[in-house]
Amino acid sequence: MENTSLILEGGGMRGVYSAGVLDLLLDENIHIKYCVGVSAGACNCVSYISKQKKRNYRVNINYIKDKRYLSFSNLFKTGSAFGMDMLFDIIPNELEPFDHESFINSGAKFFIGSTNCKTGLPEFYNIKDFNEDGYDALKASISLPLVAKIIDYDNKKLLDGGISAPIPIQKAIDDGIEKHVVILTQHKGYRKSKTKIMPIIKKKYKEHPGLINAMENRYKIYNDTLDLLDKLESEGKCFVIRPTIPLKVSRFERDKNKLEAIYNRGYEDAKALAEKLKKFLEA
Repeated sequence: MENTSLILEGGGMRGVYSAGVLDLLLDENIHIKYCVGVSAGACNCVSYISKQKKRNYRVNINYIKDKRYLSFSNLFKTGSAFGMDMLFDIIPNELEPFDHESFINSGAKFFIGSTNCKTGLPEFYNIKDFNEDGYDALKASISLPLVAKIIDYDNKKLLDGGISAPIPIQKAIDDGIEKHVVILTQHKGYRKSKTKIMPIIKKKYKEHPGLINAMENRYKIYNDTLDLLDKLESEGKCFVIRPTIPLKVSRFERDKNKLEAIYNRGYEDAKALAEKLKKFLEA
């Protein structure tokens, strides 16, 4: 699995699908050492690298009804719908301990994608930026426009990585990686449309023209990347795992039954592709 990347799309709570896929990879002893994730994809990848099977399942499903995890009250109180203290302190340190030592000693190269609000371009941070002193790079990657605060990190103002690099395969290509395993949270044939909330975005982020430009063009970047994946697949350079049917959940889904169903869908979809994936990795 040398010179192979693992690329993870975000998608809010649709990311539970990716959690199922990653647990199947762990069960099959498929450990890819170069990983790039944005938003929910980055969060899920952390437990994959530390080899903590079903940790993502427990984090995303067991606590989803807890208002400290996701709620409008969080938004009103803190400026972020997702509770950053819950996600990056209470859960990893108390409720679902994160094996930071295994993560750091995994030998993996892990890149977290965020968006620079000034330039509108991707900013990638590596495993050294994910440490016990704070998880600001990961916080930035999941900070969605309008429902999260801008994160100040590395002398930059950052938001959701899925804005500028929704499927961050270009990072791996730029680093010279030749083969790619890509986990998507949208079904085959999906294409992103122009956002309908640009007037709100332009008003809210008028001091950040780079961010506004990135939001306006996000659908183009996303769709162009899907075209690139198709090309790489045809050349035998890319293996895509995606939902076999549309995931009928919202970005902020809180229905445990629906979330469990898409976790199982991810696991089963990946299981059905496991032998083909192994052949791809061995080729």
